[in-house]
Amino acid sequence: MSEDHRDTEVSEPTELAPLDPEAQERRRRALALIRTFGDPSLRSKALEVTRFDERLAEELRRMSQIMDDAVGLGLAATQLGVMHRVLVYRVGSDAPLVVVANPEVEWSSDEREVAEEGCLSLPGIAVDVERPIYARVRAQDEHGEPILIEASGLEARVIQHEMDHLGGVLILDRISKEQRKEALRILREGADALEPRALAAR
Repeated sequence: MSEDHRDTEVSEPTELAPLDPEAQERRRRALALIRTFGDPSLRSKALEVTRFDERLAEELRRMSQIMDDAVGLGLAATQLGVMHRVLVYRVGSDAPLVVVANPEVEWSSDEREVAEEGCLSLPGIAVDVERPIYARVRAQDEHGEPILIEASGLEARVIQHEMDHLGGVLILDRISKEQRKEALRILREGADALEPRALAAR
């Protein structure tokens, strides 16, 4: 992950390399489109996708473009105020885009690990979150065809993070009371979205 900028939405601990002015402007515009803490859509449960048509395809293209411009690893539809149970992710700049509709975790490992996560909807926040290392997810692709994703490590973490969004769950709900209090303070102060602050695990 250290070779690209994508450590904003869910991350391994790396330093964010400087973006050129054009990329910074694209990121600024993309972030302006993403719902942030306090928006009711982030606490709402998304609805199952039943129509896999051109309208959905356009929605997915828009999601992937915003995710890439915002320098995120993943994006859920609810982060754009769209109540569809769909998410997109790309783990690494050279990795293919993955579209996941109507995901359900079929199995996750008892083995868990703690890693730092940020969120495009929580600008300036980076917290340590514990999640299963392995996950198997049943879903549909952009055409409505069934898919099975066997994920581990960072990919499993990204999927679980975005699936949380589809259920109205934020990383703030998965950390200690002390960390949450500090995160809320940073959000109130309006921390710079381009420079996430890590909060020590407690």
